[in-house]
Amino acid sequence: MAADKEEIRVLLVVALQAHMNPMLKFARCLASKGVFITLAMTETARDTLLNFNTFTTQNPKINLEFFSDGLTAEFNREKGGEALTTLQISGSKNLSNLIKNLTFVKKLTISCIIFNPFVPWVADVAAELGIPCALLWNQSCATFSILYRYSKKINPFDPNFEMNPSEILGCPGIPNLEVNDLPSTILPSTPFHFKKLISDSVQSSEKASWVLGNSFYELEKDIIDSMESLIPIRPIGPLVSSFILGRTEEDDNNTLHIDMWEAEESCIEWLNKQPISSVIYASFGRVTVLSQIQIDNIAMALKTSKRPFLWVLKAPTEGSKMKLGELPSGFLEETRERGMVVNWCSQEKVLMHKAVACFMTHGGWSSTLETVASGVPVVVYPEWTDQPTNAKLLADVFRVGVRIRVGEDGIAGSEEMGRCIEEVVDGPRAKEMKKRALELKEAAKKAVEDGGSSDLNINQFIREISGKSCQDNFLGTVRI
Repeated sequence: MAADKEEIRVLLVVALQAHMNPMLKFARCLASKGVFITLAMTETARDTLLNFNTFTTQNPKINLEFFSDGLTAEFNREKGGEALTTLQISGSKNLSNLIKNLTFVKKLTISCIIFNPFVPWVADVAAELGIPCALLWNQSCATFSILYRYSKKINPFDPNFEMNPSEILGCPGIPNLEVNDLPSTILPSTPFHFKKLISDSVQSSEKASWVLGNSFYELEKDIIDSMESLIPIRPIGPLVSSFILGRTEEDDNNTLHIDMWEAEESCIEWLNKQPISSVIYASFGRVTVLSQIQIDNIAMALKTSKRPFLWVLKAPTEGSKMKLGELPSGFLEETRERGMVVNWCSQEKVLMHKAVACFMTHGGWSSTLETVASGVPVVVYPEWTDQPTNAKLLADVFRVGVRIRVGEDGIAGSEEMGRCIEEVVDGPRAKEMKKRALELKEAAKKAVEDGGSSDLNINQFIREISGKSCQDNFLGTVRI
C-alpha cells in the first residue's frame, strides 16, 4: 500500500535501548508503505545508531532525532526506579521541546506519535500537543490482557483476588492459567516503580487512539477476541527481520536491527558442519544473567544430552553489579567435539539454520516471536516479567514446547532440564510439536504478506492516521 501524494509522517519514540528493535522493524514496515518516519531516541542511542552507516542511507524515509533522558552518560540505567522517574520528568519535557521544534521550526506535520509501554508518559505529551498517539505493545497480547484486567480489577482479578499458587484463574483465551504463569510484575514482591509502570501503561492504552500489538491474529486469536469489549488490540506483527519470514528483498545491510554486543559469526560456520535438526541452541536473552548454580545445571544438562549444542553465555553489561559465573571445570574440553560456547550471536540467523533442533530460552517475547517465525520448538526456562506468561503460551496455547519446572528454591535441576530437552527433541510429542511449530511459521509469514491479517491492520492504521477513513474498522481481526 503506497501512501497518497500528501506526506504522512509518524514519530516513533524509543527511550530504552533494549526496546529498539521492534520499533525499528515497525519503522521499516511503515516506510515500505510510503510513510515518512522520524525516530526520536534518547541520547544514549546516538553512538549506536550513527555507527550504523547504512541506517538512513538505505532508508531515505527514516530520519533520526535525539532527546536527553535527563541522566548523565555515566549513570547506571539499570537503577530502574530512579531512571524511570527521571525519564518521565526530564525526558517528557525534552521530547515535547523536540516535537515543537519539528513542527514549528522544521514545519513537519506529524500525523501520529507511536510509543511503547515503558514510556507511557508520551501519551500525555501527545495530548498536550494535540497529536493522536498509538501504543505499540511490545509484549504478547496475552500479557496485555492480563495486565489490563489486573489493573482494572476485572475478572479474574476482582477485589478478592488472592495470590494462591494453586488457584486456577479464568482468564479468556489462556486455559488453566495459574498464579505462577502470571507476569512477575503483578506479584506482591514487585518493586513499587514496576507496579506504577504497569498502572501508567494501562492508563496510556486508554489515552491512545490505537493499541497495536507485536503479534499476529492467528497466534493469539482467542485472547485478541476477548479484548474487543474492553479495549481492542490490533496485531501488526510479528516484528522480526524480513529474511526470517522468507522475504528475499531485504539483505543484511538493509535490516534495521541493533545488537548491543558483537555477534560471533563463527557459530554459523560451526552450524554448517552439524547434522540437520541436531543442535540444541541455548540463549537467555540480553538482560538475564545466570547464577553459578544455573550455569552448572545447564552445562550438566547439555553435556549429558549427548547432542550438539550452541550456548550463548553473555557477560553482564558494563557497570552491572551482577558477576558472570564460570563454566564447570573441564566442561569445554569434555564437550569440544560437539559443543560451542559464544558470548553473543545473530539469533535470527541461528534459529533459521537447518541444523537447529530446539531452542532453550528464557521466553522473552522477542525470542518467542523469532522462534515461532522460524518454526523451531522450544524448551522454556522463564524467570521474570512476562516470561512466565510466554512460557505458558508456548507450552499450552501454541503447543510448540515445554516449560522447565523449578524446585522450591526457584532453581531448575539439570535432570529436569535434560528431561525437557529430550521431550522436545525425541519424546513422544516431539513430532507433534515440530509439526505445530511449522504450522505457526507458515501462519506468521501469511500474516505479513499482502492481504494477511497484520498487513490489513497496518494498512488500516495508515488510512486512519491520514484521516482518510477514520470510520472504518480494522480488518486484521478476521475470523478464520
